[in-house]
This record gives sequence, structure tokens and C-alpha cells, in this order.
Amino acid sequence: MAVKIRLRRMGAKKAPFYRVVVADSRFPRDGRFIEEVGYYNPLTEPAEVKVDAEAIKKWIGNGAQPTDTVKALLKKEGIL
Repeated sequence: MAVKIRLRRMGAKKAPFYRVVVADSRFPRDGRFIEEVGYYNPLTEPAEVKVDAEAIKKWIGNGAQPTDTVKALLKKEGIL
């Protein structure tokens, strides 16, 4: 099973809000997921990012691959 740490889009049209989730790569972007590990709100100034660092490190240690966007957010937060 290929596990990814990626963003799940929430919110209304023209008002995106994202949840950082751990999901099987075969499922759709907003479909089934394994665990929710944080959120990202790009509309606030500055953009608000809140993630569970322990859960992220555990999943990466178990082989989960973060997407490019999530990897950039985690580097900005100092987790990677």
C-alpha cells in the first residue's frame, strides 16, 4: 500500500481550506483517508498551518511519502 501525506480540500468555492491527511495514494484527493494530522488555511495573513509533528514523524518513519506541497509546508514549520 503506497501511503501519502497530502492535502484534502475543504471549504466553499473560492474559499479553500485544507486538511493534512495520511491516505492511500489510490484513493481520490477528497476521498477516504487513514488519519488527519493537521490543517492549512492559505486565506489568513500569514497562512495558518497547524500539524501534529509527532504523528507526521511516525508516518514518515513508517514509509509515508509527503507530496511536494506538504513537504514545503513541513519544511517551513521546521518538521523536516
